[in-house]
Amino acid sequence: MKKITASGKSIEEAVQKALVELNTTEDRVEINVLENPQKGFFGFIGSKPAVVEVQLKPDAVEIARQFLEETIEKMGVEASVSNVERNGSILFDIKGENIGALIGKRGQTLDSLQYLVNLVANRYAEDYMRIQLDAENYRAKRKEALEQLAERLARKVLKTARPVKLEPMSAHDRKIIHATLQRKKDISTYSEGEEPRRRIVVSPK
Repeated sequence: MKKITASGKSIEEAVQKALVELNTTEDRVEINVLENPQKGFFGFIGSKPAVVEVQLKPDAVEIARQFLEETIEKMGVEASVSNVERNGSILFDIKGENIGALIGKRGQTLDSLQYLVNLVANRYAEDYMRIQLDAENYRAKRKEALEQLAERLARKVLKTARPVKLEPMSAHDRKIIHATLQRKKDISTYSEGEEPRRRIVVSPK
C-alpha cells in the first residue's frame, strides 16, 4: 500500500501535505504521527516540525478485482474485468474469449470464483460487502431460462397432479424458481436434501 512521510509546522499541516501528494482524502488513509512539533527557544531556535506517516487504506474492491484478474490469467483465459455499480451493489463484469471455462456447468465455476472474490474483498473491507460476478450476461440468461423452466414444470404438475423433483441447484438458482412460482395458487415449492445436492420439489397444493 502506498505511503509517504510528510512534515509541517503542525500535525494538521503535515497531514494535509501528505493528502495532496497522495491525491486523496483523510477518510481513505491511516495516519501515524512519527514526531510531534516542538517549539525552540524564542519560538524558533531549535524548533522541530511535526512528522507524519500517511498510508492509503487498502481498497477492498480493487484488491478483489486484481485477485480475479490473476486467477483468470492462471486459468489460461484471456478476459478483462470491469467494475460496474448496480443498485448500490458491486458487479465485476467479465468479457473475453473462452468465457465458458469461467462459467462452468450451470454457472458453478462462476459461483466459485464469486465466493473466492468475496472472501478476498472482505479481508480488507471495513464493512461487509458483496461482489457479484457476471460473464457475458450469463446471470440474466440463466434467470430467464430458470423462469421458463419453472413455468413449464408448473403446467406439467397441474396436468398430472403429481410432484416433480428438479435436479440439484445452487441456492441462487433455487431462489429464482421459488420466486417465479410463489404467486401461483395451485402450486407449492419446497427444497429438500443437503448441500450441494439440495433440490426443489414442485407439487400441486
